[in-house]
This record gives sequence, C-alpha cells and structure tokens, in this order.
Amino acid sequence: MAGSIFGKNFSISTWGESHGKAIGVVIDGVPAGLPLSEEDLAIYLNRRRPGSNAYGTKRNEADAPEILSGIFEGKTTGTPISIMIRNTSQISRDYSNIASVYRPGHADYTFDEKYGFRDYRGGGRSSGRETIGRVAAGAIACKILKELGIGVTAFVRAIGPYTAKGDVFTQEHINASPLYLPDEEASAQAENYLKECMANKNSSGGIVECIVTGMPAGIGEPVFDKLDARLAYALMSIGAVKAVEIGDGVAVSQYVGSENNDCFYMNDGVIEKKTNHSGGILGGMSDGSNIILRAHFKPTPSIAQSQNTVTNTHEDTTIEIHGRHDPIIVPRAVVVVESMAAITILDLLIENMSSRVSYLNEFYQK
Repeated sequence: MAGSIFGKNFSISTWGESHGKAIGVVIDGVPAGLPLSEEDLAIYLNRRRPGSNAYGTKRNEADAPEILSGIFEGKTTGTPISIMIRNTSQISRDYSNIASVYRPGHADYTFDEKYGFRDYRGGGRSSGRETIGRVAAGAIACKILKELGIGVTAFVRAIGPYTAKGDVFTQEHINASPLYLPDEEASAQAENYLKECMANKNSSGGIVECIVTGMPAGIGEPVFDKLDARLAYALMSIGAVKAVEIGDGVAVSQYVGSENNDCFYMNDGVIEKKTNHSGGILGGMSDGSNIILRAHFKPTPSIAQSQNTVTNTHEDTTIEIHGRHDPIIVPRAVVVVESMAAITILDLLIENMSSRVSYLNEFYQK
C-alpha cells in the first residue's frame, strides 16, 4: 500500500490496522539530543484515547506507547524512532455482519474496488485508530516547536449548528468542556444536541479550529509546497475531513479587495498587520501573524439506523451497524489536527534552513 508516508525532512510512516495486534509509527528526521519519554507521548495519546467521555466510542483502550528505537539515556539519537501501541480491546465479531456488505459512508466499497480484498474488522487502515501514529509523532513535533517558541493549539469551533463565539481561548477554557468547545453556552447546547442524535441512532459533524502562534515569517515554499497547500494536504489526509479553511476561508469569495487585504504597519520596528484575513499565510509563506486553520468533519458514518446498501455480490440489502462507535468524531480529532499541523510546520521549518546562503554560513562557519 502506497501513501502511508508523510513529510520530507521530518517524515512519518504509520502502520497497523484497527483490529490487528498493534498500531504505530516510524518517525525519521528527529534531531538528536531531544529529551523524550513515553510519558511525553502519553499526554497527547490520552487526548484521543477512546472511552474517555460519554460522546465517544465505548472501545476502552489504554493506548500506552512503547518506544522501540531512537532513544538512548532519555534523549533522541537522530536515528528513526519507532513507536508501537498495542490493540487490547478488539471485538471483531461486532463486524461479522458487514463482511460482505458495504457500509454507507465508509471505504468498504472503494477498498474492494482497489485491492479486491478488505479487512472488514473496524475498517482496517481506514479506521480512526490509524491516527494514533500521527498523534505520537505530533507529540514529538510539538515538543520541538515549543523549544522554538511556536505553539499549536486546536479546539472544537462547532458541533452541528452550535458554534463557539469569540476568537481568544485559553487551554483552560478548552479543557473545561467535555467536547473541547470553549464556549460554556454552546458546549451545553451541543451536548444536548448529541444526546438527541444518540437517541435517534444518529451522528453529528463539526469543525476543529487550530491556531499556530509564534511563527516566523517566510516559512513555506512558494510553488507546490506552499505552507497553506501542505497544511490543507495534511488535514485532508485525516479520515472524515471534507473541507479545510485557512484564515477567513470560503468567506473571502464574497469580499472585495479592500476588505480582504491585510494592511501592514510598523509597530516598534516590527512589521505587523492590522487584520488577519489571510490566516497568517501570504504567497504560500508564513507572514509572522497567527496561522488559523479550520477542518470540517463529516458525521460518523457508523450509525445504528437501517440504511440501504448493496453486498459485494451486487445485491440490494439493508444494514444496521452495531458495535462501538463515536456519535461524533470531532472532540477526539482535536489532537489529531494539532499533530498534523505541527508535523507539517516542523517539516517546512527544517527545509527553510537551506533557503539562504547566510543560514548555511551561520551554521557551518562558527
């Protein structure tokens, strides 16, 4: 299977299936000398761990990371880091009724068409558990970015029709909501909405917003590897993401130029912008202001309502999907969005080190 590797300078290769023995990631390009422990990874993995609240799957996994390589005496060695997380709570019989039936909204049909074979236990590589490897890698990327003064923070902007108001949220506000939706009123409304969805054997979509602070200007390559293009690619690779916005996103199509342009001004010798409609990116490169991203997630396709579908022998039938499924993907996806943004930004930061001769001289001619 091609397409399981992401990144060029800081690259990750995820492996494993939802109902296999384990799942994990190999990370290449981690600089030597970074203090790193399994506890550092667990902080991030616990945020996407199943069974953590009433609005997630009841599959209860410890998601305990095991670092297999690339660490010596508590620090990275510069060699590939391999991380494994064992699957311990599979109930494969929950999926026996869909072995020959294509679930609406899932990759069952397309997998069969591509490979002539599929792992029907939980979706195999298409399962949300694949994101464990991304989050483990994201924990490392975030730790490196923090040393550079760059912060990556994501939260739930909206669930169904309920949207968090405002633009400035602390981590305390985000963590105060079981849905990571940092608006007390909207969070309460969204909880009631999700309970109604669950009672109706239904699910909901939503939006995750991510803000990157402390970014220097000039990160990103101006043509095919634009920062916004790479970020959109990264977020669209997350299962269930159907749209990505940067800055004001789709709203800019309704603006005139004088409304959309972010005017510059000097502030104590520093170039700044009066507005940030661009979301911190101009011409594919960071402009020094906050980077603002939004990922739109579709509703969880596994619902217990009766749905029309077909079998792999091309017969019409109906299906009711049983098992342990999230009524909404969005809260557990917050840390996945954070991780993919961090991996992308770190990858391009490393690439930027060769963009000027002066950078090479500064490093090598000490």
